[in-house]
Amino acid sequence: MTAAGLPGEVAYVVVGGGTAGNVVAARLAEAGHAVLVLEAGPDFGPQGSAAWPSDLVDAARLGRSHDWGYDSGATYPWTVGFDRGRAIGGSSDMNGCTQTWGHRRDYDAWAEAGLDGWSTGDLVPLFEEGMRRMRVRLYRADELTPWQDAWYDAAPAVGMPRLTDLNNLDESAGFAPEAVNIEDGVRVNSAFAYLDPVRGLPNLTIAGDALVDRVVVENGRATGVMVRRHGETVIVRAGTVVLAGGAYNSPTILLRSGIGPAAQLAPLGIPIVQHLPGVGENLHDQPFLLMSWEGSDEMARDMQRARDAGWAPDEQAMGKAASSFETEAFDLHFLPYSPTHLTGRKRWSVGLSALQPRSRGSVRLQDADPESKPLIDHRFLTDPEGVDVAILAEGAGMLRELAASPALARRVGREIHPGPDTLEPAALRAHLYANPDNYWHPVGTCRMGREDDALAVVDARARVHGIEGLHIADCAIMPTVPRATTAMPAIVMGEKVARMLLQDAEETTR
Repeated sequence: MTAAGLPGEVAYVVVGGGTAGNVVAARLAEAGHAVLVLEAGPDFGPQGSAAWPSDLVDAARLGRSHDWGYDSGATYPWTVGFDRGRAIGGSSDMNGCTQTWGHRRDYDAWAEAGLDGWSTGDLVPLFEEGMRRMRVRLYRADELTPWQDAWYDAAPAVGMPRLTDLNNLDESAGFAPEAVNIEDGVRVNSAFAYLDPVRGLPNLTIAGDALVDRVVVENGRATGVMVRRHGETVIVRAGTVVLAGGAYNSPTILLRSGIGPAAQLAPLGIPIVQHLPGVGENLHDQPFLLMSWEGSDEMARDMQRARDAGWAPDEQAMGKAASSFETEAFDLHFLPYSPTHLTGRKRWSVGLSALQPRSRGSVRLQDADPESKPLIDHRFLTDPEGVDVAILAEGAGMLRELAASPALARRVGREIHPGPDTLEPAALRAHLYANPDNYWHPVGTCRMGREDDALAVVDARARVHGIEGLHIADCAIMPTVPRATTAMPAIVMGEKVARMLLQDAEETTR
């Protein structure tokens, strides 16, 4: 063991015990390989441990206690928070538990771009397995709270039929109860679902409070990682290194390792190991607008009765719709939201997101210190043609039409945000440009691509170009964001990369 209480050498190091990393670690450990999981935040132990903070376990609300603290910094005159979980389980500890898959075209487009093995047909079995392992269930319509049910019931008025499930990969518009990873009120994170069944294996080590500084590369091959833990900095040797830090942390680890754009690394004094100009580029998330109404006495009474009955989560249903820019499927999400924690004031809301953004941003280092926050610039709503903001504006118009329908008007009340001052199209666009927000689904900063793609970071087998023994297994490798909340696609990233690693291991032992 090292001074930091870590094994000195293992077959596989998985950097990040989050949504995808836990999947990779569990699959490798199940197959008998020696695996070390390094998580920068704490490991609270298995499900049921008293160490777990209540907000991370309670599926009726969003967790906030263990966050990386990332935000927009100086890129806007105000601060936009980019919430990411810093604890075993990662962002699966904090999210709203909505599990959506997207549309067939999302993944078929990856395969058509030359990424063999990533078509919808290839991934559907992995989605099904992920849903099973994450204990996903589907809300019934009669379980919806009054706020959720009001929108679900009225949705056909604007062309969104009532559906039983959102995850038919061939369907376009519709409103349905959500599929959720909730069991007896507990948010089933990926640590509970994947790590707990293998925690007792002697070949698996889970290390919390272990911050990875960089990957050690020797003669073009990753041979281990440098880790800070318990006041010590040590190197752990590994046959294979798998980064699973997500769209913000996986690229920053590469950059600190000297893998990235040479022009960015040289001024920071980081020696160049591999010039990969795409590291940290192609950052995108689905832009978001939260619309709110004042509600009504009737709605307040109905919701209070639902809360008194015991189970009234913030999120339960979702709509998907197509703007005039969409010809294949859908490109909008509508998400009714009724926060139970705002006890001092009532806020009845519906989130709105444009799912196929054109705008692209970046993640960069401000210095070589692994404790420093990265410079995250999403560049929301900056596409030259203004399509992203136009799609959001169309979505706001659909929600306003729905809110004005006879079935909803008396129950939702007057719109208070963005409010009547934004009814004119120009005023609404100005509001959107002035108030960019995110849907918490960052992807793309280490994107997959063919070897002739100068901005690709990994190939179709998730191997970092130019570095042997180094893989990435998280949403950073997505070339484009799917039309989905990315929790289940992240699980699928882990399942897919784990299978490829196991294939590689089997081939080397033949």
